[in-house]
Amino acid sequence: MLYRENGQFKTSYRADQQIFPIAQDRFFIFALLAVAFIGVPLVASDYLFQAILIPFVIMSLAALGVNILVGYCGQISLGSGAFMAVGAYGAYNFFARVPGLPLIVTLILGGLCAMLFGIVFGLPSLRVKGLYLAVATLAAQFFSDWMFLRIKWFTLDNSSGSVAVSNLQVFGLPLDSDIAKYLFCLSLLVLLALAAKNLVRGAIGREWMAIRDMDVAAAVIGIRPMYAKLSAFAVSSFIVGVAGALWAFFYLGAWEPGAFSVDLSFKLLFMVIIGGLGSVMGSFFGAAFIVVLPIALNQLLPFLARLSGHEITTTAGSHAELMIFGGLIVWFLIVEPHGLAKLWSTAKQKLRLWPFPH
Repeated sequence: MLYRENGQFKTSYRADQQIFPIAQDRFFIFALLAVAFIGVPLVASDYLFQAILIPFVIMSLAALGVNILVGYCGQISLGSGAFMAVGAYGAYNFFARVPGLPLIVTLILGGLCAMLFGIVFGLPSLRVKGLYLAVATLAAQFFSDWMFLRIKWFTLDNSSGSVAVSNLQVFGLPLDSDIAKYLFCLSLLVLLALAAKNLVRGAIGREWMAIRDMDVAAAVIGIRPMYAKLSAFAVSSFIVGVAGALWAFFYLGAWEPGAFSVDLSFKLLFMVIIGGLGSVMGSFFGAAFIVVLPIALNQLLPFLARLSGHEITTTAGSHAELMIFGGLIVWFLIVEPHGLAKLWSTAKQKLRLWPFPH
């Protein structure tokens, strides 16, 4: 009853091909955007911005890029952290070496550097797939770690490999407050998510999904595997590279190659799997799960220990967080292997029939 499409008739192909053809979806998304852009800045604290909101927004963008490659095109990648590192260091070099270059152009150029890097390490996908491709993309991770640590040119001859940025501004407006950083990252996330949604709904998205489902059959019907796979690597790496630049500029501020380790690649892959493969909405769900859950456990475990009359040390707390976090991931994958996006879809289907039995 709450989610019926009764009376919502489509009289043109344009109306039928809308991103949100159901009115309830449009109202929900507009309300969510209003809360994100207006409500959250009014009530959120500095801690909430720094610990949850800014990391969530940036990780959602990175998960979206990974989902295009893994979820929509079916190409397993363990090099997402490397693509983020290339985007971050590429944007940093443009920022430091070209005075006066607009920040948006800097981020785009960082994304383009990551895109070229992704295409190079995507070439093995033309010959191998599955776990073999995962190993090939993992090579990108180790190569980027070595490159940014050993080649001093990328860090402006800094021997430690550590770099930093400051005085960020866009259109003459300084981005020095947490609210400004959050709104800027959120605006980029909305624009790139909209672009990604339109891509996966179009001809190129259908090619990616055909390659994912059965690449031999896709080639038989005229889809070029080389173009489809490399375009997926290019788009995915660009989005992940922009996310890496945002992560470095707006969240870390100062960073070194270790900030983009293989752990980050696995985190992004977990986000996509938990949120839902082949789902734009699933990227947001997965990022929320991975970002918020450790912080919630960090606050909850000491509270439960105090309730039981015990104290928990920092080391024991961190070990317990890892065990609970890993156990929840395994449990969730067993209970709902299609991710949180599937639960969301199931809930919408049930609302179509509520309150009648089904």
